[in-house]
Amino acid sequence: MCFKDSVYSESTIYAFIKSIFNPVLRPAFNKSVPRIFYNFFLRQYIAAFLPGKVPVMNVDHELDKKIPFVPSWVTIYIDFVQFWIRMITFFTRRYGRKALIPIRDFIFSMGDLYAHAAEVYTKIMSTTKRPFYIARPRFFMIHLLDPHLFCIPSLHVMVVIHTYLMFSKIAEKVGDTENLKSQALEMKQGALAISQAILFVKQHSVNCIPAAFYAMTCFSPELFSQKEAEDFCELLFSPAPEMKDPSLKSRVHPSASPSTKIREDDQLKIKEHILILYRRFLEEKKTAEFWYEPILGFLKEF
Repeated sequence: MCFKDSVYSESTIYAFIKSIFNPVLRPAFNKSVPRIFYNFFLRQYIAAFLPGKVPVMNVDHELDKKIPFVPSWVTIYIDFVQFWIRMITFFTRRYGRKALIPIRDFIFSMGDLYAHAAEVYTKIMSTTKRPFYIARPRFFMIHLLDPHLFCIPSLHVMVVIHTYLMFSKIAEKVGDTENLKSQALEMKQGALAISQAILFVKQHSVNCIPAAFYAMTCFSPELFSQKEAEDFCELLFSPAPEMKDPSLKSRVHPSASPSTKIREDDQLKIKEHILILYRRFLEEKKTAEFWYEPILGFLKEF
């Protein structure tokens, strides 16, 4: 079998078929997929059609005005689900049985991640002002299908961070960390690109990112430590590194047009804000009974 070097080149359909029919992966698929749909889509639709039961806060920040609306980033934005599904294909095709247990655990963990974020959404929901732009079909589908009530913490950011971290963990479990270094870099760059895309397409505020960082540190402190979070933040808005497959660069980091540029001093302000808020959440957690209390306290300020 000829294996593809890039995770981005893998099929998502293969992952679904493998997860449904493989006896090791099927229990994780059967449990996690309904949890994902329930905790994100169903809960959100119920809240949209039956408003008033849970308060909704607008969480925009002044720094959001420093970030231009760049519709071309929507392709990267909507890739966040395929981003983690392709990883299933990559490992199961390349490593076969050796990868089944680690991938099974990864699928289970994705369901846990959505339930983790829902601990905030079920108490206070959040939204942002987003332009009504439907010139591109993808934006039309976003406005049609997304009630836009689950902004803090950003599940887009949580999902992609969890995926790139788990890629390295699974690579270690299958005993091939050294050979997968370029793919691990590719996955981290993809996570950075999607984390930026949520801002460029105005689906999230700069406030949503530190909340996602904090939620991830609480969910997986051994993988997403404070140092890892701060290092990841520092790389935001940075040029993509050279990759093994040059064609990937445009897929995970589109060429910056003048409208995509954010002034360097504004970039520093945005990253400083993210880190200040993230550290505030960590500090408040020390005296909190539940991990989500610092986020709820922040939301109540609105």
